[in-house]
Amino acid sequence: MNRFFKVTERGSSIRTEIGAGLTTFMAMAYILMVNAGMFAELDGVTYGAVYIATAISAVLGTVCIGLLANLPLAQAPGMGLNAFFVYTACMTFGLSYANALVLVLCDGVIFILLTVTGLRKAIFDAIPARIKTAISAGIGLFIAFLGLQNAGIVVDDGATLVNLRSFNLLGGNVTWADVFPALVTIVAVFAIGAMAKKKIKGAVMWGILGASVVYYAVGLITVPGFYAAAVAPNLSSDFLGAFKDFAALSFGKVFTEGFDFSAYIAAHGTFDFVVMFVTTMLAFCMVDMFDTLGTLYGACAAGNMLTEDGEVPNMNRAMLSDAIATCCGSIMGTSTVTTFVEASSGVAEGGRTGLSAMSSAAFFFIAMFLSPVAQLIPTYACAAALIYVGVLMMANVKDIEWSDPITAVSCFLTIAMMPLTYNISYGIAFGLLSYIFLKVLTGKGKEINAGTWVIGILFTIMFFVSR
Repeated sequence: MNRFFKVTERGSSIRTEIGAGLTTFMAMAYILMVNAGMFAELDGVTYGAVYIATAISAVLGTVCIGLLANLPLAQAPGMGLNAFFVYTACMTFGLSYANALVLVLCDGVIFILLTVTGLRKAIFDAIPARIKTAISAGIGLFIAFLGLQNAGIVVDDGATLVNLRSFNLLGGNVTWADVFPALVTIVAVFAIGAMAKKKIKGAVMWGILGASVVYYAVGLITVPGFYAAAVAPNLSSDFLGAFKDFAALSFGKVFTEGFDFSAYIAAHGTFDFVVMFVTTMLAFCMVDMFDTLGTLYGACAAGNMLTEDGEVPNMNRAMLSDAIATCCGSIMGTSTVTTFVEASSGVAEGGRTGLSAMSSAAFFFIAMFLSPVAQLIPTYACAAALIYVGVLMMANVKDIEWSDPITAVSCFLTIAMMPLTYNISYGIAFGLLSYIFLKVLTGKGKEINAGTWVIGILFTIMFFVSR
């Protein structure tokens, strides 16, 4: 292991690498519950099936980046991309679960081709740097908004579309049973922030577990009839049931049902389908690519692992690992697999090689067999994780040059339109189109990349024919 992963050469030790892998796992483990809970909102998809799919995808992706790129990073179905899959591709566009998996598979295949042929850089350069920065922040705001909704903190009051839920126990029409779950989420977000400030390892994971304990303790003590809705799981039957659901509902669904788009075409027409397919797949690919590139640079820079030229070591292999993992994820039955920014916590603990990634993969493998216990995690605990991850992803707004009107307008629209339209691709489209128009109107049209024009035209067609 020492020779293969060059542990000593990179100034680390086997013990340090394994410890760093555990730290990364603890920081990322929340994705197992959050991803499964999000996908369970789709018809015909169960929590257990997606939990297993998420765990297997994380194992495969993390092993891949460890062996191919020898980097101390880890992969799993990405936050933001899973929301795009569930709430945009399926719930907004009306694609079936299996149809959306085809888009993920195509994303992975295109990612592989772009990486192997070197075209990845051309696509990356087609998106203005200011828009790339805003995409991450917009997704963060969107994820936080989803968490606030899932927790019942932000509600539709029928008049203003969004409002703060009532906490008026004295004179309102709400009961303690209605209010306390939202309070659990709020306290959990505060607790995660405090633990992160204290640099406690796995703050998000501990926040989820702590919120779960509080939720059940308070509910059992103060809410009549709460126990009936919180019965302990049958470990043997629930364990086998999760794997059975995975085999029947998730694994291979992309091939058995995914390529049948007849229902969508019948409802929307062939041309609408083609435009929707191209633009949605493009959005998947762009978000995946920018997220991966940003995470690779950020994590490696934090660990002083960049090359003399300021590049990520084994960059192409790392990107190829991400693309392969995405293809595997679609086959397993989950959304795009990407490198997690939380892996930087393992780098901070001294992880410098792929052995750290192999350690994280081992812990994900063990966690795969804990799905019955994971199903006890309430939505309100996972909502706290969504909100805090949104906080982390908003950090990029500090790099936006708000004093420049072109940058300010395009970035603001990118960020704001994602949660306000409940659609990530619309945010990217508004940001890119506003950038193009403002450049042209200010006499700087020649500065626009040819690839930017192509992507802008595709998004324009999407608006005029698909809605």
